Order: sequence, then C-alpha cells, then structure tokens
Amino acid sequence: MMVWVVSGDREPMSAQVMSPPVEAELSEKAEKLVSFLSQRVTQEGGVMYVKAKFIADDVGLSPKEIGALMHQIQDSDVELGVEQWSYTGATTWRIDEG
Repeated sequence: MMVWVVSGDREPMSAQVMSPPVEAELSEKAEKLVSFLSQRVTQEGGVMYVKAKFIADDVGLSPKEIGALMHQIQDSDVELGVEQWSYTGATTWRIDEG
C-alpha cells in the first residue's frame, strides 16, 4: 500500500505504510510466565484469578515485570485467556485456558 504525504507547497512524498507483524514472539521471561500460568490454571480447574505480587517469587520475576508481561501475553497468540479483571490496590488478572 502506498500513501502520499503532502505538506504545504512541497512535492508529494511517498511513504510506506507498514502492517504490524501477525504474530509477535514472546520474550524468554514471557514464555516462563506463560508456562507457569498454564500449569496453575490447569490445576485450578480452568480459571484462576491472580495478582502479580502473589506469584512474583514463584515465577522469579518482580510484580512490575509480571504486570508488563501480562499485557504482552494478553496481546499475543497464546493458548491462555488473560484479562485485566479489577484494580483494588493491585491489578487482579483473570486467567483461563483460552
């Protein structure tokens, strides 16, 4: 797709419009978190609610890292459903088997 950009009296310039990648790869930390969550959600019967600060030690990541990775996982193509459920003191995430 070609887009023409015209500004004032200048000649039109062509600009390439880039499509976002279809499937972004998850980082090593995100893969580690997905693995942990997949195991836990299976143990919990398919759905669980979690706060990052309560799983940080088990995963070996900080709550801040987990929060950022949850958004990354939410936007990825993994087999987990990740939804920001509520915020009362810290975000609660609803995780299901997608």
